[in-house]
Amino acid sequence: MEALQHLIYGLEVVLRPSNMLWITIGSVLGTILGMVPGLGPATGIALLLPLTFVLKPETALIAMAAIFFGAMFGGSRSSILLNIPGDASAVATCFDGYPMAMNGEAEAALAISAIASFIGGLLAAIGFVFLALPLAKIALMFGPPEYFALMVLALTATASLSEGKVLKGLLSMTIGLMISVIGLDPQSGVSRFTFGVLELQGGIDFIVVIMGVYGLGEVLKNLEKMAKKESNRSIQKKFKRIWITKEQWRRSVVPILRSAPLGFLIGILPGAGGTIAALMSYNVEKKLSKNPEKFGKGAIEGVAAPESANNACSIGAMIPALTLGIPGSGTAAVMLGALMIYGLQPGPLLFQQYPEIGWGIIAALFVGDIICAVINLPLAGLLVRVLAVPPKILYPLVAALCFIGVYAVNVSTVDFYLLIIFGLLGYAMRKFEIPTAPLILATVVGGKLEQSFRQSLMLSDGDFTIFFQSKISLVLILLTVFSLFYPFISKKIKSKRLGK
Repeated sequence: MEALQHLIYGLEVVLRPSNMLWITIGSVLGTILGMVPGLGPATGIALLLPLTFVLKPETALIAMAAIFFGAMFGGSRSSILLNIPGDASAVATCFDGYPMAMNGEAEAALAISAIASFIGGLLAAIGFVFLALPLAKIALMFGPPEYFALMVLALTATASLSEGKVLKGLLSMTIGLMISVIGLDPQSGVSRFTFGVLELQGGIDFIVVIMGVYGLGEVLKNLEKMAKKESNRSIQKKFKRIWITKEQWRRSVVPILRSAPLGFLIGILPGAGGTIAALMSYNVEKKLSKNPEKFGKGAIEGVAAPESANNACSIGAMIPALTLGIPGSGTAAVMLGALMIYGLQPGPLLFQQYPEIGWGIIAALFVGDIICAVINLPLAGLLVRVLAVPPKILYPLVAALCFIGVYAVNVSTVDFYLLIIFGLLGYAMRKFEIPTAPLILATVVGGKLEQSFRQSLMLSDGDFTIFFQSKISLVLILLTVFSLFYPFISKKIKSKRLGK
């Protein structure tokens, strides 16, 4: 009951006219930033930081939370319509969102992404109110060995996504890990695989990899089809209502409800991120599905699950940031910086000494969730018109968008060459039917994986048994082994059922 009283007070703070204005502006800005490849919530919040000097602390932080949330909604739009994830956490939405658009179901894909984001965010916000402090304490139980085991599980589970292609998935994961180690060694400072290129010493930004493999790779594949006159992409002239059928809702509701808690729990772990949450939820739904062969070809569950997990994860990431002062994501780290500007110390005392800020941010998650849903459904009706653009105009525009997006990340022309290399890599992976998801996830988490591995061995003086001493890491390792052999076990079970 006490938590509800605090939440009501937070809602009173958020519903003040000035705060409502800024939460609406933040939601719109976040949605737009989420749709533009190469940008994202961290960029939007960083741009808003100078305003923190003129706004009240609670107003500035509420606006930042709205940007964060809006970007989670917006990231799926370009994934569905153009096969270019607005952010790394929107990668999983490409797998079935883009095929749905190509199958003439773009309206349903856009609608379910907004609905799943809304429900996932709402459930996570409720979890935040009642479970924040207990779960934050559980998150502290994760040390380097546990983080290493979690990331290995995420990688192997994603590599085994495609039945019959486990080896190709592992190959894709290996390529991603190789990309992640390019740059300066974080401990010794030695250059690794930079080939004398100064710009590579800082590593390769995962946005460049994503835009090349998905964006430019898709453009090259479709240009080849156009040259051979094999393109199956027709210009859509008639558009349906942005909504879903009862059957599509029936197929989506359980994955949405199942993925939200998973995303929320992964978000609480500092540094885990929305990419792991989205890909793991997608993996879970594919393995639990009665028709796993439909995934990757336009299954609506493949859009609903990662979108629900993604938004729930973004709220979960706020828990360690506000209750422990440990940012769960890059965006949460920027928000912590804003707190520091005002001389505020994150932690349990923040909610007692400055309830208008602590509970105001939590209440903003509920209000922002509703505003983002209201904004995104009508906006989808305009965005879907991109499918009416002729391919010979659309694909050059997509390629230009990729180049602009990667240049905006580091303002480096070297990224242009990297984009082309990864575009060719993405094209080749499609030609040889090598899954791209393991590569992307390995690129995103590779640095953290290496750091956790080396920290674990330093703690144990090189003793590898440290990975089996904790119950948490032991369970995660067992799940890793199971995920590797699951496709083979599942295949044998199906063969027996069919009497083969």
